Amino acid sequence: MNLEPDRVASLAGRPLSGLTRRDVALALLTVPAADALASLPGLRRGMLAAGNPLSAVFWSSAEAVLLKISDGDATVGDVRTWLEATGTEPNGIIGLHVWDDQSERSQLAAEMHTRLVSYLEERLAAGEIDPDLLAAGDPAACQAYIELQERWMTSALPDGRVPMNVLMDEEDEEFLAEWDAADAQALAATQALLDRVGDRPLPREELRRASARLRRDIARPGWPGRLLIECSGLRPADLPADDTELWLRLAAGVANPQGPEPWPGPEADEENETESELTAICAIDHFDWLATITALAEGGPGTPASAADLATYVRDYDPGEPDGPDEPDEPGRGRPGGDADDIDGDFFDDNDEFDELTLEHLFLPVTSLWQVLGAIDDDERLTALGWWGLPEAMLRVWAPSGGPAA
Repeated sequence: MNLEPDRVASLAGRPLSGLTRRDVALALLTVPAADALASLPGLRRGMLAAGNPLSAVFWSSAEAVLLKISDGDATVGDVRTWLEATGTEPNGIIGLHVWDDQSERSQLAAEMHTRLVSYLEERLAAGEIDPDLLAAGDPAACQAYIELQERWMTSALPDGRVPMNVLMDEEDEEFLAEWDAADAQALAATQALLDRVGDRPLPREELRRASARLRRDIARPGWPGRLLIECSGLRPADLPADDTELWLRLAAGVANPQGPEPWPGPEADEENETESELTAICAIDHFDWLATITALAEGGPGTPASAADLATYVRDYDPGEPDGPDEPDEPGRGRPGGDADDIDGDFFDDNDEFDELTLEHLFLPVTSLWQVLGAIDDDERLTALGWWGLPEAMLRVWAPSGGPAA
């Protein structure tokens, strides 16, 4: 099926004389590559007859990318680069903003994308953009094209809105809503888990000893008090007087770090190491924590709880087992067993294989702090205190207010 010139004009909503390279490129991508290739001579003649011949560089680049697509050798990046070289297609990433595919854009994103395309068309007409140089990959032209878009994205529109700001605000709101939904699902799954497990008695003497030790650790400079404080958001002068409240606040902070904040004096030298540990903990997501807590709660005191054990529990976790909890939806993450198109996790290599060693590394600061808390012993096995307290701490993490779950 050949792509006729009039069809391209209809898709773009403008006459042949007003078509841009982007209009033609997008139209070519609506049909199979072989059909698009067969259509090129007719399109070129039609554009020439309309007084809008585009350029030999464009037609050559179109033929080259369509041949790659037809042969199965083109990547998404190849097609993206070709589109951007038309001079009016925005870059896929501008600053901190990533444009979603057209079908997935919000109303706001669609509006801003359309406005940016119109702006680039104006700059192209004014001679500020040279698509032939973009198609050739000229570094200066490519950099100038990016800077042009960045300036527009960070400048106020006539109505006062700054595109970058409003787009990032919307993305933040969407992410927080997704995160809240994942919290709610994880909370429900943990409550169902604890209903199945039954009573887990509070070992009061272990709690008393652990809390006394924690108060001493926090009163001293350096590790582990510094990291516990950064995770929990507490301050040494403001520790809860109640041992249960203290222990649960500290344990919840391990799974949901609140820091870091700058510390003056000699301890500032330890800030980089603390930030590295916090970064590792923050990379552990709902699925990982739920898999871990499930294995520990069901296993009871004595359950192996080293970083390697925790990574194994995540690898083997199957939330779809009969009577098991549903897997919480995780913003921006995929997991084994889901659709291949949905897998975009940090712990998969190019073959979509679970990266157990990476996850083990992330859990190392967790298990170190759990030992300090007395949740696991020197042999890295779950204690009675950990069996009672770690699930309770996770209920706090996933409760809507961050406080005790109802």
